[in-house]
Amino acid sequence: MNAPVPHIDFAEPAEAESMLVDIGRRMRSGAIIPYLGPGVAELSKPDVPMTPEALAAFFGAKVALPRRAKGNPWAAAQHIESNKHRSTVTALMSQAFTAPVAPTPLHRYLASLPLPLIVDTWYDGAMRSALAERGDWGEIQGITRAGIGEDRWYRFYDATGAEVDRTRAMAWTTILYKPHGSVAPAKNFLISDADYVEVLTEIDIQTPIPDAVKERRTGRSLLFLGCRFNDQLLRTYARQIGKRSAGVHYTIIEPDTLSRNELRFLSEQGLTPLAIPLARAAEILASA
Repeated sequence: MNAPVPHIDFAEPAEAESMLVDIGRRMRSGAIIPYLGPGVAELSKPDVPMTPEALAAFFGAKVALPRRAKGNPWAAAQHIESNKHRSTVTALMSQAFTAPVAPTPLHRYLASLPLPLIVDTWYDGAMRSALAERGDWGEIQGITRAGIGEDRWYRFYDATGAEVDRTRAMAWTTILYKPHGSVAPAKNFLISDADYVEVLTEIDIQTPIPDAVKERRTGRSLLFLGCRFNDQLLRTYARQIGKRSAGVHYTIIEPDTLSRNELRFLSEQGLTPLAIPLARAAEILASA
């Protein structure tokens, strides 16, 4: 028998907005880490796939996919990798995200703050572009381990896009963490099922998560913006990146769009949901 869907009480709109103003103040002080999903960059209406479903559709338009892979970008990428070559997957991902994504006002606002950590979970380069005017930041990206012949889970890039060693990351004022990789600056992509096999095997013991990220999340809350939790992979990353951080986290959601699994995830993880349209939430944060 399926478990009942938990009941969640959502704050009234005025109360939710008041809470978000306070969250914005705490974020400015470094006590709250923004965790960005593709919905944030989607506010700029870019010409790239901005949901997993849209990315799966992009793959399906380029390669004939079996039914089991349709609608699922990770299974689609695995089919392409298995039947063609990893280089084909990388080329298609590069093509999908070749159009620059303009930073939104929220991206630019976050870039103006000396935040210790920004988590960005999609493949676009909007947050990197917003940070470009600064020199005191760097980026850590998850990488595929397929075929690289190295015992590495991620790579480090400075503000110019040059790859650097891990010791540099500890001195950056702001770390941009892209756990699934990004088109910029080096076209690192975790996308196929095979990419995630080893990661998901070890993520519970935190091996794939950089030490600098573990250190900077400690004692801090997360604010999920533009995120969906309607896939087990997305829920796993949110859970594990937030592990051993502060006990209270927040998420901007639109209740009418939530699936049963998302409602369960909110309840199980104790996330405080704020029922505010994302565009309005971005406006509040950028003016807090």
